[in-house]
Amino acid sequence: MSRSAGLSALLVLADGRFPAGGHAHSGGAEPAVRAGRIKDAADLEHFCRGRLHTTGLTAAGLAAAAALGHGAAALDAAADARTPSPALRATARRLGRQLMRAARATWPSPELDALARAYPRGAHQPVVLGATARAAGLGPEEAAHCAVYETVSGPATAAVRLLSLDPFQATAVLARLAPDMDDVAARATAAAREGVDALPAASAPLLDITAEQHAAWPVRLFAS
Repeated sequence: MSRSAGLSALLVLADGRFPAGGHAHSGGAEPAVRAGRIKDAADLEHFCRGRLHTTGLTAAGLAAAAALGHGAAALDAAADARTPSPALRATARRLGRQLMRAARATWPSPELDALARAYPRGAHQPVVLGATARAAGLGPEEAAHCAVYETVSGPATAAVRLLSLDPFQATAVLARLAPDMDDVAARATAAAREGVDALPAASAPLLDITAEQHAAWPVRLFAS
């Protein structure tokens, strides 16, 4: 695939309108808003930067490794080990299942078919994301960039709805985070090239705790 075609495929995959189900998830922003930890654009930027350098780094490493063709079973087990919250594990597999449906319709691939058969209830979303990138002709760097962008764009989009935040301000937050996104994607890709055992395992314990609390809410705007 040509470089220009690869970049176009990356735009399709990273587009918020790609039907992968991410619009229904806040990335932890909903409980953070209720707890008063996100009140404005400055708080949102702080939240997204922390998420980016922890769970974002981990997800990007998994996605890059999957794009390199590392074994899906080892990667899915690695994702499980890096996701202590049962609620977040369930969310990751639900999102992986939805992404798989969209990916197989968009970039038919024997590798995606095999992954879907191996995990009928869904593999972890970053693993599916990397496999999707591979099917689209993208490399590990592009897979990692897509993962880190999703890590921060989800909470930013959710904050617009949850706080009636000015969408211009939310987009400006993402723009200010661009250098951090590039750095995290590069670190994740370098680790993925070293093998599964070298993948990042950064975590954000507060996100795990609030995810469990959020899952028990009787009324909520977002699924996670």
